[in-house]
Amino acid sequence: MDQYQRAEFLVETDWLAANLNETNLRIFDCGARPAPNPDELQRKKYPLKPKSGRALFEKKHIPGANHIDVPGDLSDENSELPLMMPPVKQMAAALAAAGISDNSHVVLYSSTSPMWATRVWWMLRAVGFENTSILNGGIAKWVAEDRPVSDVVSPYAPGKFTAGQNNKLLVDKKYVHKAIDNSDITLIHALTPSVYDGSNDSLVFGRRGRIPGSINIPSELLYDQDTGVYLPHPALRTVFEKAGCCTNNEIIIYCGGGINATLDAFALMLIGYENISVYDGSMCEWGNDHSLPIEFK
Repeated sequence: MDQYQRAEFLVETDWLAANLNETNLRIFDCGARPAPNPDELQRKKYPLKPKSGRALFEKKHIPGANHIDVPGDLSDENSELPLMMPPVKQMAAALAAAGISDNSHVVLYSSTSPMWATRVWWMLRAVGFENTSILNGGIAKWVAEDRPVSDVVSPYAPGKFTAGQNNKLLVDKKYVHKAIDNSDITLIHALTPSVYDGSNDSLVFGRRGRIPGSINIPSELLYDQDTGVYLPHPALRTVFEKAGCCTNNEIIIYCGGGINATLDAFALMLIGYENISVYDGSMCEWGNDHSLPIEFK
């Protein structure tokens, strides 16, 4: 079957071009810029400190789009851990301020890595909002097709957003610790093989390695690196099945800070997998908690 099982999770550039003037459409560039943590002591625990990608958005964006600042507006300001999901009240206020209402159709893309768009997609679902899609190929595909871009920023009027909560989509370290010896739960590490096996000495979250029993499915395998377009359904399914994913299992995905993991989670849901959650603290939390087991090589 070539069609994605949950095809509504993606929109194509043709569709977006034809619907740019829809009243309830809200388009957001979610891009953020990776950067080393400037604090040398903190860098040993949290090697990266992403920054807002708003400057890139302001230079060039899809006409009518706005920007969502994940590091600045959609991260828990009271958590030592970077990029944690904010409390529902903070999240709802930020989304309403961005112009999202209960009847909006939200389309997300990223001017940087596509993982920033899937992170916002996942967080929206975590507060009960499901009418949201990812632009397949993002702005790179849009530009490659010679579609118009803009540097004019026109903020949406504030929206009326009613937040709920889906506690199954994000899990904590206690839940993950219990999952290690459970054969009905698959743990997926979404970063590169060199981070997974601990051989990368430039990206270490407190300690090298991974949560015991994890399999490695790097998020970069799930989309075409040249076009940004997600792999077709059969190819995506092959990637996950070859790595050992079973549709009957509960799946927990993690990475460094809960961002890359959402790309794996999105792709799994796109092809029909269910019972998926993201470990929000990921290795930023696990690697720095010496009471928790770890393995490498």
